[in-house]
Amino acid sequence: MPNAHSKHPNLRVVDHPLIAVKLGRLRDERTSSDDFRRLLDQVAGLMVYSVSAAFETEPIEIKTPLEKTKGKILSKPVTLVPILRAGIGMTDGILALMPEARVGHLGVYRDEQSHQPVAYYEKLPVDVAAGPVLVVDPMLATGGSASYVVDRLRNAGCEQVSMVCLVAAPEGVELMAKQHPDVTIFTAALDRQLSAQAYILPGLGDAGDRIFGTQ
Repeated sequence: MPNAHSKHPNLRVVDHPLIAVKLGRLRDERTSSDDFRRLLDQVAGLMVYSVSAAFETEPIEIKTPLEKTKGKILSKPVTLVPILRAGIGMTDGILALMPEARVGHLGVYRDEQSHQPVAYYEKLPVDVAAGPVLVVDPMLATGGSASYVVDRLRNAGCEQVSMVCLVAAPEGVELMAKQHPDVTIFTAALDRQLSAQAYILPGLGDAGDRIFGTQ
């Protein structure tokens, strides 16, 4: 698991050559929507190795073609909660390595004037609190939407909550540290800052638009 960031104890930057190469292509404005989706899936899958390092396992007995031996299974069910709509773009990449995970959904968009989160949809497993929950969103900008989602998960009884994002702004990381200091944030890159319009710089544009071709 990556070490805590020197300035942000709640942040883990997943530093890997393959992730860095793919992130550069994701940032490139020339990258098409289909390539963007494919690269985002791949980065999400590569990040799962670090994100899941703290998951608990328990032994089971299995039989190889030659004899009985011990295997392992996850002790608790894992739930992915992508923040709609852009979070959907990372879900398949994570499910490719953790197909047993359940998927809940929380729909939140940012008001372009106030930059505050506006909720419009929620559907979670009834036992979402039974195991670790990964909040998934390519961008952690102001942190407002992520904090709202964690609030909803806390209300549902969830205790083990982490966040997985592609790029993060210091402002969003700091808000999460203030409002949810026990939530670890895994990101492929900590970017410089937010623009006056609350976009991440250098960022990669609007992830939802680039995923779904609605630019």
